[in-house]
Amino acid sequence: MGTKDWLEKDYYKVLGVSADAKPEEIKKSFRKLARQFHPDQNKQNPEAEEKFKEISEANDVLSDVDKRKEYDEARSLFGGGGFRFPRGGQGGANPEDMFSGFSSSGDANLSDLFGGMFGGGGAQRRGGRGPRRGADIEGEVTLDFADALAGATVSLQTSSDTACGSCRGTGARAGTQPTVCRACQGSGMQASASGGVFAVTEPCRECRGRGMIVTDPCPVCGGSGRGRATRTMQVRIPAGVTDGQRIRIKGKGGPGQNSGASGDLYVLVHVRAHKLFGRKGEHITITVPVTFAEAALGAEISIPTLDDGPVRLKVPAGTPNGRTFRVRGRGVKGKTSTGDLLVSVEVQVPKQLSEEAKAALLTYAAQVSEADPRAELLGGST
Repeated sequence: MGTKDWLEKDYYKVLGVSADAKPEEIKKSFRKLARQFHPDQNKQNPEAEEKFKEISEANDVLSDVDKRKEYDEARSLFGGGGFRFPRGGQGGANPEDMFSGFSSSGDANLSDLFGGMFGGGGAQRRGGRGPRRGADIEGEVTLDFADALAGATVSLQTSSDTACGSCRGTGARAGTQPTVCRACQGSGMQASASGGVFAVTEPCRECRGRGMIVTDPCPVCGGSGRGRATRTMQVRIPAGVTDGQRIRIKGKGGPGQNSGASGDLYVLVHVRAHKLFGRKGEHITITVPVTFAEAALGAEISIPTLDDGPVRLKVPAGTPNGRTFRVRGRGVKGKTSTGDLLVSVEVQVPKQLSEEAKAALLTYAAQVSEADPRAELLGGST
């Protein structure tokens, strides 16, 4: 997609989020819309496929920190969402001409085009002569239930862009050096006489905004000066993290260029289910079986916990199946408060009875005068 086409779209409107939406909101909205308009779910609807492409395009821009910044700068300059350039033919040059030479491969971008308007040449921000922030990267980890509640340090392997190890980021074959571009004198920018309302600068077409010319490209990176690096790091996951939560770890992303700051690391956390315990917000849940006699007569039973050993719980006589009891202070430990342990009882009905037990139950049924528990149901059906 050309830069002009990119500018003409209101990506915030496409994803249904506000211009100040957080990355988590953008990701959540994209996932929802992607499921709704995915071609596999709408095989008979060609419009859904176009919509899917549109929201994917919007997410590609808004989920990338650098692209979103450039897009927002353009929105601010031209006053709002997607905008269109007027056509030529009325006594002036076509404003679209200022996009000539811009390719969809990312050789030039909005920071190149508008760099001079925001104080500082775009070529310096993009071309490698000034500092540039590293890219954000993502990783995933899977934790046991108990580790998610207590917090854990995990080993995470990530892959990100870095300077080519062979040419050390110059793009030139080892033993050679790039030369300063004669067309732009190393600035990476050239003035463009558009003949319109204002003059603009654009990335130099000779060096594509880098300010340097590589005559003998590095065979490893093809002259780009960039490569891929894999590293393993120790990451601390905070206590109380939930399944599906996305953790931001500042400065642990891709390395910056020319003394630029490193990007951030975003870790998607998955939590394994526990065989006994569940979670409901800040509370831990557990279902405990009790016998019919314990529920009817009352009992004091032992309940397991994740830490500090079991606790004793008093089950009052006449406890119905499914009733939930609260054990305070045995839930998720937060910074300012601690949740509770929610204990739901499940009355167990014996599958087999001895003759003596059957006789005892028959005697019980004959002696206890109870109202029909289904009388109201039966009466309401007529």
